[in-house]
Amino acid sequence: MPSRSADTLFQLIHSLQKAEKRAFKLYAKRHSANEDLKMIQMFDVIDKMPEYDDTVLLKKLEFTKKEQLANRKVHLYKQILASLRLLESNEHIDIQLHEQLDYARILYNKGLYLQSLKILERTKEAAKATHQDSSLLQALFLEKKIEALHITRSLKDRAQQIAVESNELIKGLSLTSHLSNLALELYGWYINYGHARNEEDERSVYNFFHQNIAGIEEIKDFYQRLYYYQSFCWYAFIRLDYLMYYRYTQKWVDLFHTEPQMIEIETAHYIKGMHNLISAHFDLSNYEKFDADLKTFEEFSQTDFVRNNENNAIQTFVYLYTSKINKHFMEGTFDEGLKLVPEIMQKLKEYALYMDAHRVLVFYYKIASLYFGSGDYDNTIIYLSKIINWKVNLRNDLQCYARLLHLIAHYELGNYNLLEYLIKSVYRFMAKMENLSIVEEKIFHFLQQSFHLKPKELKPEFEKLLAELKEIEKDKFASRAFAYLDIISWLESKIYNLNVQDVIRSKFLERKKQKSLSV
Repeated sequence: MPSRSADTLFQLIHSLQKAEKRAFKLYAKRHSANEDLKMIQMFDVIDKMPEYDDTVLLKKLEFTKKEQLANRKVHLYKQILASLRLLESNEHIDIQLHEQLDYARILYNKGLYLQSLKILERTKEAAKATHQDSSLLQALFLEKKIEALHITRSLKDRAQQIAVESNELIKGLSLTSHLSNLALELYGWYINYGHARNEEDERSVYNFFHQNIAGIEEIKDFYQRLYYYQSFCWYAFIRLDYLMYYRYTQKWVDLFHTEPQMIEIETAHYIKGMHNLISAHFDLSNYEKFDADLKTFEEFSQTDFVRNNENNAIQTFVYLYTSKINKHFMEGTFDEGLKLVPEIMQKLKEYALYMDAHRVLVFYYKIASLYFGSGDYDNTIIYLSKIINWKVNLRNDLQCYARLLHLIAHYELGNYNLLEYLIKSVYRFMAKMENLSIVEEKIFHFLQQSFHLKPKELKPEFEKLLAELKEIEKDKFASRAFAYLDIISWLESKIYNLNVQDVIRSKFLERKKQKSLSV
């Protein structure tokens, strides 16, 4: 059976742009040896494959026996990477610095110590200017080796200077590592569980965060500040403290605007920062800033160092279209938002080799929410089923609320023969995942009771549930449910016999009117 697109060589070749493929072939033909021509032939065959299959490949490559295939593939893989390294050596500062370090080592091995030291000095200056401390440390280690083993007649007290410089750098790198670990672990917590579900979750996150942030007073380096702001960002977001989340995402983005050269060096971190800043505006219903930053982000997505870098292009697509959907959620223009769906699905297919499951799950949930808001419950169920049937162990929160929204969509369609089973199934699942708050308990209770109510009795019950949930909305942990599902607007739509999007649109226009009157 074919190994469907899982082959690493297949993935690498299919990730290449036209210019990169052309550069590889020029690189491979530099000696015009028979082996090089065979390598190009293998490259072309794999490039034309819609999916990878060893059997098909061997049939096309008559010069290759089955026992030779693995070695030929490894060789081709290495040669592609080598050609990419040459092609990108002038575009990425870390590749440039590694290249200079390689030159310094070569000169050292040739016994040309002073020439090696000159390159190391230039490398150190470039590393300091761009905050590349790991390259700076490697340069210092080689410099110490030269000074310790050979008489270079360099500056007086040079040994002491290098020792001081190394100690300060290692101390700084230790802090950077600690902060990056903290940011990563907090983000990992969110990916697994979502927002804090209860006081126990919040206490656990609070203790972990404050134990790791305690004693950190002075942060100077770019990366230290970046990971420091990220740590506060995830800590606040997990705890549903949207104001703190906004403050630290703004600091995150401002850090790049203070040192704009770092946007090109750490583009992925800047993209993530812009995404979180726009998300913070969404969570705080700050439409004007949301719209302004979304336009800035869209303009940024058209820059060369985004469009010419596959990783940056993919990340920008994910966050730009997430924000575009959120814009329709804010405005109550769900029908208009559905026009984005074909383009999003096409991009998900195009980027299937590179997209992680978490991002795809979020898109499915947001698309399902667009359909739900527009009153198309059949398509709501189709996209929610993609989440429910995908056996992936992450975002338990999303898995739970996908099932709850799936249940409500069946309720809207009048599929009462399914509802009794679904209510029990979803309730058990959410209880198992510890995702049951008083909000979900009341929703389940209402749905169970509604089977026995006459149509004219339903409206008073909807009004009663709405009043109860509006009171509960003030509770921090109960409000977690409203971050995933606008149950308030759904209840209002049932009471006033409107689509959900009409209710949200009316609220949006009223807020805009009130804001304009207050200015």
